[in-house]
Formats: sequence, C-alpha cells, structure tokens
Amino acid sequence: MEKMQEIYELDGKLNPLKGLPFGLQHVLAMFVANITPIMIIAGACGVGQHNVARLIQSAMFIAGIGTFIQLFPLWRIGSRLPIVMGISFTFVGVACSIGLKFGYGAIVGAVIAGGIIEGLLGLFGKFWIKLIKPVVAANVVLAIGFSLLSVGATSFAGGYNPDFGSAKNWIIGSVTLISGLLFSHFAKNYLKSLSVLFALIVGYILAFILGKVNFSGVGSSPIIGVPAFMMFKPVFNVSAIISFVLIYLVSATETLGDTSALCASGLKREITVKEASGSISCDGFISALGGLFGCSPITSFSQNVGLVAMTGVVNRIAIGTGAAVLIIAGVFPVFGAVLATLPDAVLGGCTIMMFGSIVTSGIQMLSKCGFSSKNVTITALSLGIGLGFTQVNDIFRCFPKIVQTVFAGNCVAVVFVVALVLSLVMRDKESAE
Repeated sequence: MEKMQEIYELDGKLNPLKGLPFGLQHVLAMFVANITPIMIIAGACGVGQHNVARLIQSAMFIAGIGTFIQLFPLWRIGSRLPIVMGISFTFVGVACSIGLKFGYGAIVGAVIAGGIIEGLLGLFGKFWIKLIKPVVAANVVLAIGFSLLSVGATSFAGGYNPDFGSAKNWIIGSVTLISGLLFSHFAKNYLKSLSVLFALIVGYILAFILGKVNFSGVGSSPIIGVPAFMMFKPVFNVSAIISFVLIYLVSATETLGDTSALCASGLKREITVKEASGSISCDGFISALGGLFGCSPITSFSQNVGLVAMTGVVNRIAIGTGAAVLIIAGVFPVFGAVLATLPDAVLGGCTIMMFGSIVTSGIQMLSKCGFSSKNVTITALSLGIGLGFTQVNDIFRCFPKIVQTVFAGNCVAVVFVVALVLSLVMRDKESAE
C-alpha cells in the first residue's frame, strides 16, 4: 500500500501496470470530449463518414503524443506536468465558419501556420505571459462557453441533417442528457467523471433501436493502420490564418489557466515561468503536427485538471499510461469508424451540459478575480461587445474583408481583444486610492 503512495508524487518510480488504471481513468474522462470537436467540425464541413473515422483516429493519436510531450518534454517543449491534451472546443466555431467558406483545406492550413506561431510565442513566453491578466482569461472562458451553446443545441436537434428538429432527435438527445445527469448525481467519487461516457452509451443504444445508427462505413475500414498523413491538402488562406492565430492566443490563455490550476490543486504550489512557457509551446507545436494529420488544434483538458484535483494523482508515469492507450487506439482505424457512427443527437445530449459547464467555469474564474471597478468594466464591455456585435449580421460591413472574416460571428476573438486591451490601458481605481 505504501508503494502506491508514488502515484501522488510527480516523479515517483511506478510500475506502469500499476499506474494503468489511473491513466485509463484520465482517458475515459476526456475521451468523448476529445473526439467531439473533430466530429462537429467535419460534419459542418461535409466531410464523409470514412474521412471522419480517419480524423477520429488521428485525433486520438495526436492527443496521446501531445500528452506524452507535456509529461516528458522535448527540449523546452512541454511542461513536465501531468497535463492531458486533447482536441480543443475553442476552435469549433471559427473552424466551422472557415470550413464552410473556404473548405477543409483552409482549416488545415490555418491550424499548421497558427500552431507554429503559438509554439514560438510559447518559447518566448517569459516576455509576455504576465500580460494576460486573470480577468482576461475568465472572460475568454465565458465567451467560449457561450459560443458553444448553440453548437450543442444544433447537435442535440440532429445536426446538419434533413431530419433536424425531429421527434426522434429530441427523444435521443433528451434521454442522453438525463442519463448523464442521473449518473453524475448517484455515482460515487471518481466515477462521477464517467457520466459523459455513460450517457453516450445509453444514447447510442437508444439511437440504434430507433434506427439512427449507420454502420455503412465500418465494414470498409481496416482494423489496423497508421494515421493518415496529409489526408487534406493545406490551403494557406490569410484571413483563415489570422482568425486562427487570434483563437490560438485564446487557447494559450486557457492552457495557462489550466496549468496554473493544476499546480495549485495537484502540486500545492504556483506555476513557474518555465512550466507555463513549455506548456504553451507544446500546445502550439503539437497542434501544428496535428494539422498535418487533418486535426483541429489540441489544448490542455480542464476536466482532467479537475480529476487531478479530486484524486491527487500526479505521477507522470501513471498519466503516461493513459497517453499510451490513446496512441494505441489511434492505430486501429476500425475503432474510429465505429465512433464515427455516433448520431449528432447523442453528441448533443452529451455536450450540452459540458458546454454549460464551461460557462460555469468562467463564472468561477471571474469570482476569483474579484469585482473591482476595473474588472466589472472589462467584463461588461468585452462580453457586451463580443457577444452583442457578433450576433448582428453585417455590423462589420464597413471594415476590410479580412476584419470581417476574423471578427464577424467570432465572439471569442472579439472578447479576447477587447478584454486584453482594456486590461492593459485601464487603471484599478481601488488600487490607485
């Protein structure tokens, strides 16, 4: 029993087999959230089911690679902390918009270019990280949550399909959502982290009974195979790249917040500049690598930070076994093909609560910042402009086309820019007095 104390030590020497259950728990906590963004983006861009399966395969593979590098850094890339990486929800809105306008290749090109830029910024993080105030990060998280609510609702009602809003979709989405809520309420301890997985299974079974599951792409999928490299030709569209770079800055802010929270809750200390810099550079460079495999960007997963806080398990070898599971899953295409059969209504039922939780996290972060006159003004203006202006068609029509592409409909980018500028130029009256 004493030997198992090593799971609570960052560098404890642990037999990987003993650490496997703890690593697997992290995979189960983030698995659905890891594949959902790529499925939403691919569905919105009209990517075929066979290619969706290949993208899911790549998503698992890249998430595993990213997690390994966070745990065991390459040079200055990686934080050497128990951070679990996965496909980011932050880019869903802008990726769907760009994919519909310019095609999936433009998404891939923007992912690669923006990822390299974020990676380089991470390497020089000590010169700018302190500019991102906690109130900026809090408002960004709020904006992400609000921007995703409509995405979850669209999936809940059936996604981009002819039967959108049908009774079957409503039944499947509702049963999936209620199943997750009941499981979360009655489950004990760390099992609560599996509520999304439980809801997915229940919803999938119901969807199968109602004839909403299509297995046509599973039979043609190979059992074993390497992830598809360059399956989509990158298109380097300037407007798309600028849009993604802005969201990459938002993602860097998220990653900084997650890494700080992990150090505070799991290691009981503050984050170092080296750890913050390594975490962000990994976020960027591995995202760029993922783009070569058709993936949207990866980032640190907040639910896994929460799992570390709840269990206290910080051992890098234990978390590394979870990364190994993701990589192994990534070389079995048939696994991705089965996951690609998930109906949109099931995903919607799973994610509607997840997206709402992001809003709640933003509120909690904001409360920790305090409600000084400065913070209240930043929050009111950034959310007011970001959420308000981006819901009005053609409000940016007098601006150049590139500005319209970056900001029109992209509330996260607008909130980030407004909050960042205000945090830099405003003085806190309470502090001044």
